[in-house]
Amino acid sequence: MTTSHGTKAENLSDAATGTDTTAEGSDSTAQADYAQERETTEGRVYTVTGGDWDDVLEDAVHDERIVINLGPQHPSTHGVLRLVLELEGETVTQARSVIGYLHTGIEKNCEYRTWTQGVTFVTRMDYLAPLSNEAAYCLAVEKLLGVEAPRRAQVIRVILLEINRISSHLVALATGGMELGSLTAMTSGFREREEALHLLEHLTGLRMNHAFIRPGGVAQDLPDDYATKISEFVKVMEKRLPDYDKLLTGQPIWRNRLKDVGYLPVDACLALGITGPVLRSAGLAWDLRKVEPYLGYEEYDFEVPTDTAADSFARYLLRLEEIHQSLRIIKQAVKKLEPGPVMVADQKIAWPAKLSIGADGMGNSLEHVRKIMGQSMESLIHHFKLVTEGFAVPAGQVYVPVESPRGELGYHLVSDGGTRPLRVHVREPSFVNLQAMPAMSEGGMVADVIAAVASLDPVMGGCDR
Repeated sequence: MTTSHGTKAENLSDAATGTDTTAEGSDSTAQADYAQERETTEGRVYTVTGGDWDDVLEDAVHDERIVINLGPQHPSTHGVLRLVLELEGETVTQARSVIGYLHTGIEKNCEYRTWTQGVTFVTRMDYLAPLSNEAAYCLAVEKLLGVEAPRRAQVIRVILLEINRISSHLVALATGGMELGSLTAMTSGFREREEALHLLEHLTGLRMNHAFIRPGGVAQDLPDDYATKISEFVKVMEKRLPDYDKLLTGQPIWRNRLKDVGYLPVDACLALGITGPVLRSAGLAWDLRKVEPYLGYEEYDFEVPTDTAADSFARYLLRLEEIHQSLRIIKQAVKKLEPGPVMVADQKIAWPAKLSIGADGMGNSLEHVRKIMGQSMESLIHHFKLVTEGFAVPAGQVYVPVESPRGELGYHLVSDGGTRPLRVHVREPSFVNLQAMPAMSEGGMVADVIAAVASLDPVMGGCDR
């Protein structure tokens, strides 16, 4: 779909010269008022005209006020969020968010891939919490299939999700500090995040976009030294986390910069559908791991931290405390890991060829390839068809939510009984939470808009999916 601007200037030019644009008949009127269409080899294409922001923002024009664009190139909006602000002096009188600069069409692309291949798409939505997307998507597929991942696979998923939650919250602290001028917070946050990403790489093979959680379980078992590596990570985090209290929590500049900024009470959160740390900072202990447990979270002993200040400082404190709680869950999960399979036994879902690593650290070893090729021709054909065509999922639709670092991340999947999804739709917390930006910013200073947006911690990859 292409967009054409400048129609207003043409109309003004016609009016000045006295040209009657409607004299040509209804065709030209239709062209001015409606989208033009043409047939292509890819189907029908529409050309939409007009829609300029000058028209949209006409109601924001006042003598004593100025309308500015904050972004999409502004560093504090991470390059892909545009805020249109109406200012009176330095006070924000109207704020609007403009999204779509990172649109990827992931939801639509999933309709053209098998159910297993869909994992490699959804993991790229919220790229700071890829494992939350994988887990929610796979739980939804498993619900349609009527299967449940083995016990060991579920515990592995919990470990990975909590490590991922820690790394995501560290990015929120780091980028929030960077945007407000605290470079030490930024360098410290990314330093600790590297520890989390190194561990995830050791456990899954990739730092991000893992595609490790698969329908039916996980791609492969954890390496032999997983317990040692996880224990080392927990020790490092428990040693370094108190430094954040020394660096930021008790720091009067940091405290004064965030206190009473981005205020959003609990009734406003509920009216806008806000979830995650933003909702809990307003006093409501709503965490899906507690209220609607999945993956056996009801077996773990942890707290859901809340606050009643409902401001940016409360959200900072909550994310810091949630890191402590995630470490608590990880230590319990490691003790719960018992020997067993990591994928369902159903050979119509699980790939017969188990993944193995060669001497060079990549691909399947020669011995394993010989084993696959040495089996019966039927098993080789079955494996080929399973990988290329995928497995069929019974017709139906489900909605499965999980608690991502930003709030309720829900997957609505629709199957028509085939090997590909009929529809994949995501209830993405960044998209929903961004609605709160005007309520948090209007009436405040323009400088506080940065602190308010940072406290929302939106990830535009999920927002624009």
